[in-house]
Order: sequence, then structure tokens, then C-alpha cells
Amino acid sequence: MRGPAARQLALVALAGALVSTGAAAPPTAASPPAPVKVPVAAGYGGAVASVDADASAAGIAVLRSGGNAVDAAIATAAALGVTEPYSAGIGGGGYFVYYDARSRRVHTIDGRETAPATATEALFQENGLPIPFAEGQTSGLGVGVPGTPATWKSALDAWGTRPLGKLLKPAEKLARDGFKVDGTFRAQTELNQDRFKDFPATSKLFLPGGALPVVGSTFKNPDLAATYAELGRKGTGALYRGPLAEDIVRAVRTPPVDPAATRKVRPGDLTTGDLRAYATKRQDPTRVGYRGLDVYSMAPSSSGGTTVGEALNILEGTDLSKLSESQYLHRFIEASRISFADRGRWVGDPAAVKVPTRELLSQRFADSRACLIAPDRTLTSPLAPGDPRNPAPCATTGRAAPTTYEGENTTHLTAADRWGNVVSYTLTIESTGGSAITVPGRGFLLNNELTDFSFAPAAPGVPDPNLPGPGKRPRSSMSPTIVLENGRPLLAVGSPGGATIITTVLQTLTGHLDRGLPLVDAIAAPRASQRNQTTTELEPGLWNSPLRAELEAIGQGFRQNPEIGAATGVQRLPDGRWLAAAETSRRGGGSAMVVHPHGRP
Repeated sequence: MRGPAARQLALVALAGALVSTGAAAPPTAASPPAPVKVPVAAGYGGAVASVDADASAAGIAVLRSGGNAVDAAIATAAALGVTEPYSAGIGGGGYFVYYDARSRRVHTIDGRETAPATATEALFQENGLPIPFAEGQTSGLGVGVPGTPATWKSALDAWGTRPLGKLLKPAEKLARDGFKVDGTFRAQTELNQDRFKDFPATSKLFLPGGALPVVGSTFKNPDLAATYAELGRKGTGALYRGPLAEDIVRAVRTPPVDPAATRKVRPGDLTTGDLRAYATKRQDPTRVGYRGLDVYSMAPSSSGGTTVGEALNILEGTDLSKLSESQYLHRFIEASRISFADRGRWVGDPAAVKVPTRELLSQRFADSRACLIAPDRTLTSPLAPGDPRNPAPCATTGRAAPTTYEGENTTHLTAADRWGNVVSYTLTIESTGGSAITVPGRGFLLNNELTDFSFAPAAPGVPDPNLPGPGKRPRSSMSPTIVLENGRPLLAVGSPGGATIITTVLQTLTGHLDRGLPLVDAIAAPRASQRNQTTTELEPGLWNSPLRAELEAIGQGFRQNPEIGAATGVQRLPDGRWLAAAETSRRGGGSAMVVHPHGRP
């Protein structure tokens, strides 16, 4: 299917290039107009796709000035910290996947947040029982050591060509001068209004005068501009030691709550020593072969690479291109269900628990699990896991456990440069609005990433590799992915969405590689998400489709979700152009840009 898909992509790319001319045009000397959001663009010189036009434009400016994909990704990520502050920022963490064109190798950086050194399995328990999720979310207790600034340093030290200070300048200017509020930003602020109003620094920044931001107004964050300027001068180490680190620790240990608030806000136990001790991890990516391609992603502490990889291995034995739409979705749903059952039992932070990564990604294990799928019946969740260390056909091991909750707001960006380097980068502060705690005077929200740990074992008596522990990284579902064909990049993709990230990436990959959809259409297609739960989530496009009745007839059960994920991707087209693709409507639509949309410079 790759040949027809490539031809379709070339046509879509041409159309995208025509409509993206304004987005990719050089800025004028006068006040430039705000970049225009378009979901697809194609051209030469490199590409960037993100959820936000200002952020994509920051990355494109870096590429245009001679920077590489790593430089562009960091400039884009810093800008997203301004315009997407409820999804990402220097108060959070993420996973960075990089293809190096010179060596033809894929590298990864684990920039996940870590728990304090004092954390135990009972971190979110009181009197032996889990505390309410809301009390972990909006608290100092849920804040992990931020990993995003350290990720930027690790990436730049290894592969970058520009100094951090220069790459932060577009975001610094954006924070100082402001950006236009859109409907998504206002809606996300409204969603958090009750939490934000209880923290004076957060309320002052995001609810000035106690009111929601007005769509079309200009939102400025001078404190964040100053923080970016400080990191540009001193380096990212300034966040992990010194006055800024002390400000973070103070906000966690003594949350700056309005004295009139009635909310119970628990303090955390983060120390300056925890910040000083933080380090990213350079580690091998996951890799599986699929339809003659090599699919690379993030190894644990993320479960993204192992779970997407296992599901692809399960689906490998079926020619998905020849199935009806309902049978394709059935197979996709069942493969997701099975891989999530195995994820819950086996995946955690490998520094704290033994994770059988190689075995989870073996075709032998996938084949032993694939035989559970039948075309005329549905598996029942929660499904018990298999044992990747000792695969037995159609066997399960131990007791089933449900999939625990994972916050759904994150952001993803993809970038490529003229030399063929590619970045797929997912970053987050966990829930929409993170912990709701803005570091006073610093302009950024702190994460609530530790709530990705299981508050208690997912099921009594069932081993849970994702319980809290000292310095431990909580399990993630972030799945930044790069696909190679004959050692060269074919595409990169990723998405926000908590545990739905895994199913979004899997559906996008199979929609494009197997079903022949152009990348932008594979991203836009209505989504389903099965995570070893009783019912599968469907977006309205599938909920209101005849396909739902066809799937229900063989036992599938569903519940509706208005929006799942918000993917972006880049692809190398057969003629050498880069295609950038983003959402057409989710989160108000994404922003795809290329350096030269009209041809080679």
C-alpha cells in the first residue's frame, strides 16, 4: 500500500503547499501578521508540525536560518510553553526521539519527571486507602521534578547546532509581546477556572481581574519571558539549582493557596536535592519490523513503544488492506485490548522494576497473543496478561487488572530538516493545567505528573509495576514514533491524549501504512480507543456511523468521547519534499509548515 499512499500524499501535499503559502512566507520588517493555521503543507528545506501556528513558525524560522531539526524542535517546544501552557512547559517533562541522518540511527532521551527521594508506594494513600484523585492532581504531592529543560540541554549537547539562548528568543518574545487567544485556550482556562482561582499567582496570570480571557484578545506572560531570558543566559541548570529551583521547591512544599480557598491542597515533599539530582536518560529506542519497515519509539519508562510495538506485531499477520472497515476496526480494537493488558502487568520504570522489553516486542509473544482474536467475537475486558518470558499460544497469566487513569493533556511536535534529520517529541505537564500551581513570579505551571503512578495496586493481589517509589519515573503512554524505510525516514508521528496516545498513534500508522490514507487523512480519521476496558471509546464520526452497529453485532461495546488525541506528523515524499501534517479540527486544528513551499530555494 505504500506506493498508492505515496502517490496520494503527493497530491495532498501539493494542495497543502498551495494553501500554506502565507504560513511559510518570510516575516516582513513591520509587525508581521499572525501565522495562519493549515493542517498540511509540503515543500523543501524542512518541516514542522505542531498544534499551534506561532510555535510552528518559531521552528520554521530556526530551520530557515540554518538550524537543524533538533534546534527547531526546541524552539517550537519553548513556544508551545507560551501558547499551550496548560499542556506543556518547563514545569513538565517528555520524551524526545531523534533520527540522525549522518549515522542513520535513532536515539532517544527520557526526560520524564521523577518522584522525590522520599516517595514510597503509599505516596497517594492515607490510612491505607487511596486519596481522591483530585487531591493528588491539585497539590504539591503530585509534582515531579521537571525534565523538560534538562531534555533540551541533553538534545542540544548531543545533536544541536545553536545555543539555547538563541533558540529561546522567539518564545521569549512571544511571551513578552503576547499571542492571540483562541477558543481552545479560553475553553481550557474555563475548564480550570475553579482550580486556578484558588492560587493567586495562577489566577493573576490566567484569570486577570477574575475573568476568563476573551477570544481575540492578546495574552501576555512577562514573567515567563523573564524566566526564558534567565535560562538563556545561565543555561537550563538554573532550573535545577539556585533561586529558581528554590522557588519551585517552595511552591511544592508550601503551595501558594488563597487563604479564602476551601480546597484541600496537600503539600509535596520535593527538595532542592531532588532537583539537583535529576538527570535525563539516553537509551535505545524500541524497534519492531512492520510490513518491511522499521518502527522506532520510546522504551520504558514510557509504555508507548512497547505497547504500540506489540500491537503492530499482533496485526502483522493480517493483511489489513483487504479487510472491510468494520473488520479492520475490530482487529485494531482487539490488538489494542491485548497489548494494554500486557502493558499493565509488565511496564514500569526499568530503574525500579524489571521490565521484559525485548520479550514484549518479540514476534513470538505477539503471535501467542494474536490467536486470541476471532473475526466473529469480542474479547472481554479486563483481559488477563500473557507472559512474554514464556509465551504459550492463546494463554493468559495471572489475574486481570483494569487500566488505571492517565491525564489526557499533552502536546506533540514533529520536525525535519534539509539534511534529513527528524525529531518526534512529546511533552506534557499531565492534566490540562497540570497541578494548577504557578510558580510565583516565574510564569509557568508545575506538573501533576506523579498522578500517573497507580495510587494503589490496580487490582488486589496483582503485581503492579507502576506504584510510586523514590526517584522513580511514573509510567507514561507517550509514543513519539519514527518509521524508517531502508534506513531512511519515511514518517514521524505522535500525539497527546494520556493513554489514548497509544491507540491514536497505532490507528494513524495503520490507517496510513495499511489502509492507504494520506497522512493528513489518517490523522483526521475518526478514532477509537480500547485500553483493556469494558467498552471502547468512539469519536462522534464512528459513534454515528453504521460501523458501530456492525461491531456491536459481534459483541463490541462502546462509549462516546468527543475528541481523542491531537496528532502531528512529518513525511518524506518520494520526490524529496517534506510533508507536514496536523489535525484538521481537533483542538481547533493544528499547524503544518515547510521552509520552502514553492520549490527548492
